[in-house]
Amino acid sequence: MAALLLLAGLCAAPWSQAQLHVEISGVGASQIPVAIASFANEAIAPEQITAIIKADLTRSGMIKVIDTSDVLSESSSINFADWKGRGADALVVGSAQQLADGRIDVRYRLFDTVKSAQLSALSLAAPPQSTRLTAHKIADDVYQKLTGIPGIFATRIAYVTKRGNEYRLEISDADGAAPQVALQSNEPIISPAWSPDGTKVAYVSFEAKKPIVYVQNLVTRQRTVVANFKGSNSAPSWSPDSGKIAIALAHDGLTQVYTVNADGGNLRRLTNTGGIDTEPQFSADGQSIYFTSDRSGGPQIYKMGTDGGNAQRVTFKGDYNISPRISPDGKTLAYISRRGGQFQLYSLDLANNQELRLSDNARSEAPSFAPNGKYIMYATNSGGRKTLAVVSTDGSIKQTLTTQAGDIREPTWGPFMK
Repeated sequence: MAALLLLAGLCAAPWSQAQLHVEISGVGASQIPVAIASFANEAIAPEQITAIIKADLTRSGMIKVIDTSDVLSESSSINFADWKGRGADALVVGSAQQLADGRIDVRYRLFDTVKSAQLSALSLAAPPQSTRLTAHKIADDVYQKLTGIPGIFATRIAYVTKRGNEYRLEISDADGAAPQVALQSNEPIISPAWSPDGTKVAYVSFEAKKPIVYVQNLVTRQRTVVANFKGSNSAPSWSPDSGKIAIALAHDGLTQVYTVNADGGNLRRLTNTGGIDTEPQFSADGQSIYFTSDRSGGPQIYKMGTDGGNAQRVTFKGDYNISPRISPDGKTLAYISRRGGQFQLYSLDLANNQELRLSDNARSEAPSFAPNGKYIMYATNSGGRKTLAVVSTDGSIKQTLTTQAGDIREPTWGPFMK
């Protein structure tokens, strides 16, 4: 039996320096200047709340954090003219206090310094170990109130790390912090995919010396075999209601697209062609499936209904387009295209067929939309090492996520958590 460790509970990755390092290389064309005062009494928390909020908002590329050493609680008197004079259009203040039950209550307020008005206020009580999540939620609120776009700082990502002969499926905060191991194996792990409710991850494991599709419950640790047929079992993608999974199977010969219930039952074939049909992806409304097919001679992206039937070709520029991912609003398709010998990330506006190249590396793969549809994470190479990158859908904001503990690949961005 292949060496495999399915941890009884998500635990911190013991590899030294396993946490991802984020490097920002681009920002939005216009940024909102925001001052974030140090929260009063935040030293009682195990991590500095304001530092996390600042890092989140800076990473967004849409917020310019104004430096300040001021300490202000949510009840402090605010001199709006002074803050406006310092160049801040908005101000974040807050405090932390220990409750009798051991939880830490973090309170915050967001002010518009131009209009001398309060924009938002929250009180979040949580155990000390949830300090990072609390800070991420505050950053989400600030981001949404100032941009009108839901924040994604409190979401999670999943990815695969490889060091030597060891593979790990890891879960971390969206900023790469607090990584935890969900699965550890001496055989490859590929194609992780979050369930829409954020409680499960489907993936392909080679632990049995062949590709098998599993679903793993991140809460109970239970694993379910979804597809273990003759030949290749690959490319899982969840339906929006978490009830079905689209997969690619080769058990009848050439790889074709199927659906199966999330518990492994009710297998149904959707394509039946003389070519290879693979990499299925449900649309956000659950009415369509996008997939890669070579039926036209080279790999291109097609779209069909969830019952199969006639498929329509979607990509026409370039002779090699793979790995379709559809945005949460259904308006944009992201994919990998080979042009001039390089594999790069592109997006396609499905309304006007306008195409945009989003990456500038020679090897990009495995794109994944953020749940707000404004960012795409993908795998690439940097300095001879496999890393992750994040780019805004307009191409202006760019980040690189690296780790000193081996290669990192196969990213998938988790959903908004209720």
